[in-house]
Amino acid sequence: MEAFVLTMPAPALRRPDFSLSPLARNVLLIAGSALAAASVIALIRLALGLAPATAAVRDVAILVHLGTVLPALPLGMVLFLARKGTRSHKALGWIWMALMAVTAVAALFIRELNGGSFSLIHLFVPLTFFGIVRGVSAARQGRIAAHRRSMIGLFFGALLVAGILSFLPGRVMWVWLTG
Repeated sequence: MEAFVLTMPAPALRRPDFSLSPLARNVLLIAGSALAAASVIALIRLALGLAPATAAVRDVAILVHLGTVLPALPLGMVLFLARKGTRSHKALGWIWMALMAVTAVAALFIRELNGGSFSLIHLFVPLTFFGIVRGVSAARQGRIAAHRRSMIGLFFGALLVAGILSFLPGRVMWVWLTG
């Protein structure tokens, strides 16, 4: 009589392929979570009438910008922390890139500071588009290391750094958070 042996396919036994070092993962988790929490608190304060209702509340560009950047932040964190190359990674990656592109376009219409002109934070708009094009191109060509670098730069630069800058004193998110 032959013994029955149950085996698992090799991919199920492999550990997730993290593209970030432990330090970078921790920075991503801490900074991303803190930025998401500050954003949610600012919006809750605004919704409850605890923050000043600035003219930005009626600005469609700000509403579109917030409506796309807020889901892009946790989605980006999930993409960096989950297994790479799967169908869900690719599908969620396309959604994330679409959110980032709409966020960047909306940012072009947010010019309250600087008397209606662009400010330094607007430098992230062309960098976002550059990162999207470079990242997609690299992935399609099978240059995964270049894709990884582009996506890390896009997340840390266009989301974390730009997001932190949006909470500087005098900016809308700062007013809504501390108002």
